[in-house]
Amino acid sequence: MDVLRLAADDGDGSRQINCTWKILSSKMTPIASSCGISVQPNEHAFEPREYDYLVVVGGVLRNSPVRLEPSLVRFLKTAAASGTPLVALCTGVFDLTEAGLMKGYRCCVSWFHHDDFRNKFLGTEPISDQLYVVDRDRLTCSGGVGSAHLAALLVDRHVGTAAAIKSLNIMMIDRVLNGEDPQPQSNVPLIASDELVQKAIHFMRQRMSLPPSSLEIAERFGISRRQLERRFQIATGSSPARVGRLIRLKHGGLLLARGDRSVEEIAEATGFCDLSHFVRSYRKEIGPLPAKTSSVSGSKSQSARTRAHLKA
Repeated sequence: MDVLRLAADDGDGSRQINCTWKILSSKMTPIASSCGISVQPNEHAFEPREYDYLVVVGGVLRNSPVRLEPSLVRFLKTAAASGTPLVALCTGVFDLTEAGLMKGYRCCVSWFHHDDFRNKFLGTEPISDQLYVVDRDRLTCSGGVGSAHLAALLVDRHVGTAAAIKSLNIMMIDRVLNGEDPQPQSNVPLIASDELVQKAIHFMRQRMSLPPSSLEIAERFGISRRQLERRFQIATGSSPARVGRLIRLKHGGLLLARGDRSVEEIAEATGFCDLSHFVRSYRKEIGPLPAKTSSVSGSKSQSARTRAHLKA
């Protein structure tokens, strides 16, 4: 919403001049979000043909057989039949798939919900290593910063490139990313048959800057450290400590390859005590550092060039 808001007016005036938006619902009563904030719809979901896009905003996944009311499913199907593009933010793709509106389309899912999607929709293979996916009149994204970049794509299409860059700059997003750019933390495709191990891997991915110890992970999931280490060994062939280290190093490699952050910054972001520890571990586990990051100062100047280009 902020990308649209900032693109719609001069400065951050928020007037709906260059683009407009409405919150639709089958009812006009406030909708309680998962965090407790109520959202007030301002239009009934009735006639979809007047909209350029319809966006389904995903919420928390729950063990409920129905996430969308039947009237909203009918509304979306009518929209799809009339050619209105459908957009799914984060878990909104679950709703579109449940409604049968993603058949024959590629879709993007957050790496965090990759397994949830595959388990719910057997035989599917969602894309969880990209920020967003545009497949004809279906646009799906990973959520988070992926939502901002997908919105910027739409602004670029219909309002202009300058408006899209302006929105991201004001939001302190210093460069435009494409759909094919990787999701943060998504470059480590560790899949384990043991559900607890998979949850532990997700837990480690979420805490890369302050990596949890094996004991902390074990306590979180209610088992002993010895049980955790045994289950990791069976499921992955490695200890929790080494799996966590690989996750952090491979994410560090992704940041290194981008070349817009110093090696010191990357070492800190991936939970290593200092630069030499990160570099030594990376060379031991992964190999030589990417050429773009052979010089710390070079990384910093590249970052400066990127920011200058966007501000221009």
